[in-house]
Amino acid sequence: MTVNLGMPTPPAPTLAPRRRTRQIRVGDVLVGGDAPISVQSMTTTKTHDIGATLQQIAALTAAGCDIVRVACPTDKDAESLPVIARQSQIPVIADIHFQPKYVFAAIEAGCGAVRVNPGNIRKFDDQIAAICASAAEHQVSLRIGVNAGSLDPRLLARYGAPTAEALVESALWEASLFEQVGFHDFKISVKHHDPVVMIRAYEQLSEQCDYPLHLGVTEAGPAFQGTIKSAVAFGHLLSEGIGDTIRVSLSADPVEEVKVGIKILESLNLRPRGLEIVSCPSCGRCQVDVLTLANEVTDALEGITAPLRVAVMGCVVNGLGEGREADLGVAAGNGKGKIFMHGEVIRTVPEHEIVATLVDEANRMAAEMSDTGDPVVSVS
Repeated sequence: MTVNLGMPTPPAPTLAPRRRTRQIRVGDVLVGGDAPISVQSMTTTKTHDIGATLQQIAALTAAGCDIVRVACPTDKDAESLPVIARQSQIPVIADIHFQPKYVFAAIEAGCGAVRVNPGNIRKFDDQIAAICASAAEHQVSLRIGVNAGSLDPRLLARYGAPTAEALVESALWEASLFEQVGFHDFKISVKHHDPVVMIRAYEQLSEQCDYPLHLGVTEAGPAFQGTIKSAVAFGHLLSEGIGDTIRVSLSADPVEEVKVGIKILESLNLRPRGLEIVSCPSCGRCQVDVLTLANEVTDALEGITAPLRVAVMGCVVNGLGEGREADLGVAAGNGKGKIFMHGEVIRTVPEHEIVATLVDEANRMAAEMSDTGDPVVSVS
């Protein structure tokens, strides 16, 4: 039996239907309901450094980020929000802690949404009515962001630890305060650094409300560890139909967060696939450095956005068969590479020409899929 490695034909199969939630708007991006699951990230610049912040937002946008969050801990940051919100090509969320006055400033600045952390905003509960009135007037949505590290002290004392139950109770209590004044344009997150606790919290929350959920493993760690934690947690929840927008938290360049988030969604057929590299893990049969070759091909094709699956196989014994359903590929060995399309060899080239040949063929195939017919990437 041949395993189909090629592009899925829409509609692609998923593991479970999406949980039906309310739909809100973050700028011009819909979240919840039948809207696609969006990918978020957060800038690492000082927000009041407007040039640096906008430059990072541009990089995130180019990487496929749908929504970006910026920190707002000072007056200077709040004063910068109108320019940033106006010039950003994707919706901006202001991240607010400690000071309710910045919530109002962010709403009036034209941000697409405001994230509030009830656990550490002083005098928050008694200002909810005013916040909701301002948000409704400016058509700005909110996120109730509950974190294990900043859980309401009252709940922490009751549960003894930031358990899943404590996170959910905090979120639902705050949601009820918004509901009392007739405001429903918000999403909820209940983040924890432990994927197991985080998964349980979101599962419990999804059973008790229909608000859109923002998924995140907080403080997930460096790139490798954080990617694993996020993939495990998101994969579990998304496979159950839980989750409307995601943010992968990594101690790394935020562009990497976007790349990981997109790949998680693509892997579950929850986002249209872009370029995908299929490569063998290498073994004693390989007569080429397949690890280096796969990395060189990946780097060379980085600019390709067309939904191509490119196979990099390290031997001619099984390479053609294992990569048969890829759009394009190479089976390398003995100083040469057999270039194939959909399992059929189209030419054989010297090993040093493999990368350039794959780029040429990928450009040609991508151009046929595009409206312009222009090459996407080139090899110098």
